[in-house]
Amino acid sequence: MEVKISAVIITFNEEKNIERCLVSLADIVDEIVVVDSFSTDKTKDICESLGVKFITHKFEGHIQQKNWAITQANNKIILSVDADEAISKGLKNSILEVKKDWKSDGYSFNRMTNYCGKWIKYGLWYPDVKLRLWDSTKGNWGGKNPHDTYILKENTTQKHLKRDLLHYSYYTIEEHRLQADKFAKIASIAYHEAGKKSSAFKIVFSPISRFISSYIMNRGFLDGKAGLTIAVISYKETKQKYKLLKQLQNS
Repeated sequence: MEVKISAVIITFNEEKNIERCLVSLADIVDEIVVVDSFSTDKTKDICESLGVKFITHKFEGHIQQKNWAITQANNKIILSVDADEAISKGLKNSILEVKKDWKSDGYSFNRMTNYCGKWIKYGLWYPDVKLRLWDSTKGNWGGKNPHDTYILKENTTQKHLKRDLLHYSYYTIEEHRLQADKFAKIASIAYHEAGKKSSAFKIVFSPISRFISSYIMNRGFLDGKAGLTIAVISYKETKQKYKLLKQLQNS
């Protein structure tokens, strides 16, 4: 059965990325919905010039924003992408095939990240499997901010598509460091609200475990200097997350 698909994107100051994302969706979807949390750059102008449905909405968290954004789409089949992502030509063909013959409740695919100009093929960043194409009546966004994940209901079906979703993550190492600090703060608050606890043990050993997993166990070293940089920043982000969580416990 052929279906109609709505692409849904949330944005905030994405003038550097949004055009590439929107252009990659051409000829795949029947509607593009952008939900923006009051950008101050040219995001709105770019979106409107490309004829998408542009809506502003107060940001209350990645999960909350994405769940609300789904309600603005006209079609129940949703292709969810971030502004710094783009559909590769190969993935486009895979999506068009299932669009013509929709059989599962959700479809996942691998995400490959471009880090400071280099495609990352190892470590914890690849294959980064994402469930991004689904029947919106069969699940919801969940997880813990800022690392949201789409969760299908029980007794649903899921298949994996060939080819990659392209992720243009960071253009500079400093940009990565700043985002890691931001994510550590958001995660610590989410953990605290969920009743999770920090400890001296977690502050010391969780970052070490993260580094070993990224750089050694998942062969991040094969990505060269970029792989080491990613593993080190991941180590620092994990440490900062548990330090901040400890402070929240004690306050």
